Amino acid sequence: MPIWKRTDILNHFLSGDIGGTKTRLAVIVVSGTRVRIVHEASYPSRDYTAFETLLGEFIAGIESPAVAAFGIAGPVQGRVVQTTNLPWHIDADALQRQFGFARCTLLNDLEATACGLPALGTDDVMTLQTGAPDASGNAAVIAAGTGLGEAGLFWDGQHYHPFASEGGHASFSPGDELEIAFLRHLRQQHRHVSWERVVSGMGLVSLHEFLCIHHNVAAPQWLAEQMGSGDAAAAISAAALSGRDEICVETLNRFVRLYGAEAGNLALKVMSRGGLYLGGGIAPKIVPLLQIGAFLDAFLNKGRMRPLLEAMPVRVILNDRAALFGPALRAAQLAHGAL
Repeated sequence: MPIWKRTDILNHFLSGDIGGTKTRLAVIVVSGTRVRIVHEASYPSRDYTAFETLLGEFIAGIESPAVAAFGIAGPVQGRVVQTTNLPWHIDADALQRQFGFARCTLLNDLEATACGLPALGTDDVMTLQTGAPDASGNAAVIAAGTGLGEAGLFWDGQHYHPFASEGGHASFSPGDELEIAFLRHLRQQHRHVSWERVVSGMGLVSLHEFLCIHHNVAAPQWLAEQMGSGDAAAAISAAALSGRDEICVETLNRFVRLYGAEAGNLALKVMSRGGLYLGGGIAPKIVPLLQIGAFLDAFLNKGRMRPLLEAMPVRVILNDRAALFGPALRAAQLAHGAL
């Protein structure tokens, strides 16, 4: 038996957002589509060799719900996940046995974000493109962070049904001569160059490296020190947003354009007439750049399909807890017998 206390209150759920950089866990009260966080903690994922250790640390000393659900950055196969950017093997059945859960559910992290959309308020999203007044139908979510996640929401005429994808691992397609050269640069390091290698934190760093080589310049000493001592992608973004370094400005502008291009690809594949959402950790931090045009220019640049894309709403998720709300809402649906 577990050594911690457990509560069987039907509207309390243990929810997790498990990412390559950060894992956030919370006890959440669910009422319909409304959520309230009772207890929350965040952990550096790479400080733990196994998810079970981290989970045990969170649960120790609290009243843990009997039902748990976790959104995980990686493909869910049955009730098991091998994380993409972490050496973690997560098994829902094993978690139930070890921690005494009555039910444990695993979701892909972008599926979890999609599930969390109903819990967001008007202040939690920002509109980049309003789309058609009568826009309705399928929707999609794309999120650049440690990696690149993508998911869809099937509209059956009354309800949305989120589903996972691994679209971020589809092959990168360059859009001009510079991006062709960037692809060649990446091919020297990776046998397969996916969109995740381009539109993500690591992609931003690779793009900066490439542009330094392309322009035959070195990063200034202050930037090199910041990149070496902390989050390199964050250092590049900060230097770009402040205008302190020209190569960083070019890097972030090109990154935004690439992000828009792949967002447009996803929107077409899912036929997201109901809207496309940008989630993840990067988009809310670069909102000023997303608003000035390069993102939407690339999003819409799909030839004869441009009118279709112009009719789709495009929104940025500002609340970084959407991926934490989603597992709780899904757990509540399952607990109450909803589809």
